[in-house]
Amino acid sequence: QVRLVESGGGLVQAGGSLRLSCAASGNIFSINTIEWYRQAPGKERELVARIGNGGSTNYAEFVRGRFTISRDNRENTVYLQMNSLKPEDTADYFCVVHGVIAGTPPVYVPDYWGQGTQVTVSS
Repeated sequence: QVRLVESGGGLVQAGGSLRLSCAASGNIFSINTIEWYRQAPGKERELVARIGNGGSTNYAEFVRGRFTISRDNRENTVYLQMNSLKPEDTADYFCVVHGVIAGTPPVYVPDYWGQGTQVTVSS
């Protein structure tokens, strides 16, 4: 069974930085796409950034130029470097993996979501 563990959230002042990590485990052969979502209190979940297996990236307009997504395929880990944080970035951040091949023998498994890590940016 695939398991995702996020870390790196916390409290930071506006203008500061945080680096989120999401480590996937569970006899994984490969992961196609990994995404970071966020959900602020009272708001709908929204896509923040996406990275493909080959390293191609996409960002939501509201984080472009401030956030950077990257991945380490050997460690099955994705990172979200968040710079120039704003109070409106305050949210729970979740990673999700798509197109996962795992198990013995390797087969496609359903998408998995992490449990989330909280980011709070004070003004």
